Amino acid sequence: MAEIIDARGLACPQPVLLTKKALETKKDIIVLVDNETALENVKRFAINSGCHVSVIEETGDLFSINIIKPQGVELKEIGQEEIACTIEKKPPSEGPTVIVMASNTMGSGDDELGTVLLRSFVHTLTEMEKRPDVIILYNSGVKLAIEGSDVLHDLKRLEEVGVKILVCGTCLNFFNVKEHLRAGVVSNMYDITDTLLKAERIVKP
Repeated sequence: MAEIIDARGLACPQPVLLTKKALETKKDIIVLVDNETALENVKRFAINSGCHVSVIEETGDLFSINIIKPQGVELKEIGQEEIACTIEKKPPSEGPTVIVMASNTMGSGDDELGTVLLRSFVHTLTEMEKRPDVIILYNSGVKLAIEGSDVLHDLKRLEEVGVKILVCGTCLNFFNVKEHLRAGVVSNMYDITDTLLKAERIVKP
C-alpha cells in the first residue's frame, strides 16, 4: 500500500525534499500537493530519478502524485530546477501610494535649504502624471498646510485633483495652529496608522 506524503501548504522546495526522503525507504508513495509549482517540481524530480509517475487531479487545487520506484533505482540528487522554485505571482496590491511629511523641511543639515527643497518637491508633485493617493502630515509637517505656508497653494491643487491629505490633529494642537489649517482634513493616529498599513508604497522625502 502506498504511503501518503502530505505536502499541502508547504513552501518550495519542501515538497521535493519530503518526496526524496520518503523514496529513500519506500518504493510506492503518494504525494499530495496543492499548487502546480509543487506538482511540476515533484514530478520532474521523480521522473529524472527513473521513477514511474502518475497524477490525479482532485477537487480544487489538490493533486495526488503516485510515485513508484523500480527495483535498483538510485535517487538523483535534487537539482537546481527543483530548488530554484518559481515565485508565485500575486495579484498587484490595491493599496494607495502614500507620501509622509514629518517635517516642514526636506532632509537635514540646513533648514533654509530644506525649506527650498520641500517647496520644490511639493510643487513637482502637482506636475507629475502619477500622483500620490494620500499625503500624511505630522509633527512639524502640519505647518505645511496652515495659512502662510509656502506650499499651501500646491497642496490645495493636489486636493482638487483627488489627493487626500491627512493632517495630525494632535500635532496641530501641539503647535497651536489648528485654527489656521487651510488644506487637508484633521486626522488622528488611528486613521494615519490604518492608511500606512494598507499602503502599497510609502514615500518619505
